[in-house]
Amino acid sequence: MSRKKSAPKKLNVLDPKYKSVIIPKLINSLMYDGKKTIAEKIVYDAIDKIQSKSKDEPITVFNQAISNIKPTVEVRSRRVGGATYQVPVEVKAKRSQALAIRWLIDASDRKSTRLNSSHNQI
Repeated sequence: MSRKKSAPKKLNVLDPKYKSVIIPKLINSLMYDGKKTIAEKIVYDAIDKIQSKSKDEPITVFNQAISNIKPTVEVRSRRVGGATYQVPVEVKAKRSQALAIRWLIDASDRKSTRLNSSHNQI
């Protein structure tokens, strides 16, 4: 353990359009090669599609989707004696949110590549 002071906590950045904390994290996770405006356009277009298809507020639908994806428990390897056991551990809120965003992006990437590959076969 380091004897130096711990790093100060970063302040949460609010999204200017929807006043949400999760959307900037999604945009930064989606961003590729520093192209933040393109990532913002993708996210905002997706939110607009949610708004057109659903009668509910799009940000509440998005927050509900993230909370549905969030894991509550994960297994960690624990070595006891010579054996390794998988021990279920509760996931911290920050990690569960990060995992949910990562899984959402991975699933959308897999879906887009699946659509593109089936489209090329026709």
